[in-house]
Amino acid sequence: MTDSTPLQPFNQRRRQVIVKFLAAAAIALLFVAGPKWDDASLLRAAFETAGVIFILVCMFGRLWSTLYVGTRKNSELVMAGPYSVTRNPLYLFSTIGVFGVGLVFGSIVVALFLAGMSYLVFSITAKKEAAFLRTQFADDYPAYESSTPQFWPNVRLYHTPSEITFSPQVLLRAFGDSLYFLALIPIVKGVALLQAAGYLPVLLRLP
Repeated sequence: MTDSTPLQPFNQRRRQVIVKFLAAAAIALLFVAGPKWDDASLLRAAFETAGVIFILVCMFGRLWSTLYVGTRKNSELVMAGPYSVTRNPLYLFSTIGVFGVGLVFGSIVVALFLAGMSYLVFSITAKKEAAFLRTQFADDYPAYESSTPQFWPNVRLYHTPSEITFSPQVLLRAFGDSLYFLALIPIVKGVALLQAAGYLPVLLRLP
């Protein structure tokens, strides 16, 4: 006997909770760990500057992706704009943002660890979503899936229509979600200042 229950869209709230939990756990780790490089070093400054740039790219990319997917998610197969080069641009840009947070902390090890954990969570989520989309868009999704990367973009595939419609409410909500990445900058910097002042222990130095 087979299960005839139709597949349901992946619970995005669950994915958001997981990501925020990982971010909180990473910040908790930073309370007892510190970067190897001194605050005054050029390498530390370069890491922090690059981290801010990555976070801004993340915010812009998430808003750009939301312009295209908007309220269409799970009801229409979006294959243009950022979705023409990767099937999961929101996850890609979020991973870029998490990598940036690690760089703001001043450690390439932390940046790679956070990005790796995010990539793992998003890859699992993307596979679950793909199973639903194969059923929801059985006529179009297989060709899209075979030609467009799941995660890492292929910019040669880029195409976009001359006009798109979007929901201002959804875009505003996406902007609010993106601010979460920006808010991590003063938190990480605040932890570093408390460590430098001796208010927080530094049990581990990470390059």
